[in-house]
Amino acid sequence: MTDTKRILLVDDHELVRSALRGMMETEGGFEVVGECPNAEEALHHAFEHSPDILLIDIDMPGMICFDAVRQMITRLPELSVIFLSAFYHDHYIEQALAVGARGYVLKGDSPRILFTALREVAAGGAYFSEEVRARFALDKQGKPSHGLTVTSTLTNREVEVLRYLARGLSKKEIAKTMHLSVKTVEHHSASVMRKLDIHDRVELARYAIREGLAEA
Repeated sequence: MTDTKRILLVDDHELVRSALRGMMETEGGFEVVGECPNAEEALHHAFEHSPDILLIDIDMPGMICFDAVRQMITRLPELSVIFLSAFYHDHYIEQALAVGARGYVLKGDSPRILFTALREVAAGGAYFSEEVRARFALDKQGKPSHGLTVTSTLTNREVEVLRYLARGLSKKEIAKTMHLSVKTVEHHSASVMRKLDIHDRVELARYAIREGLAEA
């Protein structure tokens, strides 16, 4: 990569923005053209400076980041977006892909991974952290199915069974609650565990809580 890529940093923590800017200056090849603490300000900065890459946090106060990114890409189709987050919930990943994200990196990743993502995206490619890639649904050839996560492959019935399992109900109790046979519940339960590749009820409950399914 020979051209310097212009980057807009968006994170509600000043310390994070400062650290990112410092790394960019040290690494070279990137120029920070703006910093914003929220998505709304990022919207104005993006339209004013037309950056090459947007590096943006997800969980911030104010305007929803995905809404802002959607507006940015509509007016700036050449903009490449990388989400930088502490979380990798399936619904976050799905929304990131839906708005055209070229990358998704976790805050727990090393700086090396972040710069690998930046260079890949700057070169016209894409980069997703290992934990994020693990959430992608696979097609029949075993390749990531674009825009789909593992959770999105569950049917409505399977999601309902998952919620009850996460609450600690037995299969017999779930069958009574859902007005189904125990055998049908067992079938849905086995399908959920197979699709999520989780075969322990405790881990299944943790997954449901993480994805915000246990309380719904």
